[in-house]
Amino acid sequence: MKVAFLVAPEGVEQVELTDPWQTVKDFGATPELVSTDSGTIQGFHHLDKGDTFPVDRTVDSVSPGDYDALVLPGGVANPDFLRTNEKAVAFAKGFFTAGKPVAAICHGPWTLVEADVVRGRTLTSWPSLKTDIRNAGGSWVDEEVKVCDAGPNTLITSRKPDDLKAFGQALTQALKSAGSGGK
Repeated sequence: MKVAFLVAPEGVEQVELTDPWQTVKDFGATPELVSTDSGTIQGFHHLDKGDTFPVDRTVDSVSPGDYDALVLPGGVANPDFLRTNEKAVAFAKGFFTAGKPVAAICHGPWTLVEADVVRGRTLTSWPSLKTDIRNAGGSWVDEEVKVCDAGPNTLITSRKPDDLKAFGQALTQALKSAGSGGK
């Protein structure tokens, strides 16, 4: 089982990448870092630079068919950059078309708003996305984790790093339901 983590070259909230990444590994699946550019991405601890991480593949060389699920970490700049990249948006949207699990935390749902896949779904996020989600036809709730099974796929969303434990538990459950692999 392979899980794509879609991130921009800069601006990802590091813990929202590393914590779910470890969750996927602990489950027994293989995480892959997908970005718009090759090389490395720069993680952040809020506004301060964190570690760099090697990119496994670029959006130019992958399709949702290569993966069993998608994770969209947050950070303000990360999804703001991704939502302006047509290939990144199409890649994210493809998981909905294929009926595969998608998990987004904090500002991560901005990419989903751009992909026009939140209509009719209930999500949570960082509070500043509330209006964007509602304007895109979704419902916004202030909850630690929200699992929405509207449509053929499971959408998992959380608000912030403090919600990572619940986010990870919901992600693990979605991976179990998605099929093969894991524990």
